[in-house]
Amino acid sequence: MKISVTFRNTEGEKAQKDYAEEKIGKLKKYLDAPAEAHIVLSVEKFRNMVEINLSSNGWTINAKEKDKDVRLAIDKCIDKIEKQVKKQKEKNRKRKPVSIRHSEEKAEEMLEAEESPINKVMETRKMILKPMSLDEAIMEIEETKAGFIIYRDSSSENVSVVYRRDDGNYALIETNS
Repeated sequence: MKISVTFRNTEGEKAQKDYAEEKIGKLKKYLDAPAEAHIVLSVEKFRNMVEINLSSNGWTINAKEKDKDVRLAIDKCIDKIEKQVKKQKEKNRKRKPVSIRHSEEKAEEMLEAEESPINKVMETRKMILKPMSLDEAIMEIEETKAGFIIYRDSSSENVSVVYRRDDGNYALIETNS
């Protein structure tokens, strides 16, 4: 963190400068990107004024405080800056770019898919197969507008499936049971 301290209407004391730099240095833990802090210490009559401008990651935070003691003014100003930095970080957490949000959602979906079995039976039905011919099965598909029918072939007694293809024709699957 780059820190600069400026004194106005007063002689700069090393102790005040060190105290201000030490306090602002504690804000590093809240900042991800490199930051720049400008601290202005000034005196007007009997009041000590502290102004801090903190710039980091494209945003700027300002705080001003007045007090009889310069250390108290610095402490109050640092508290204000700390609150603002925490608030800004919370906003950044909530406002992630859309691409990051979608990639996180996809990652969560993939984790859920890994935890659950790959092939999962969603529904089970028991059927009684009707004995019928291939022509009767096709007529039933057309009447019911179903995509397929499972039936027992009346001539061979085997289980068969007839389904409608995308081109409008029919396909037959026969079993040897």
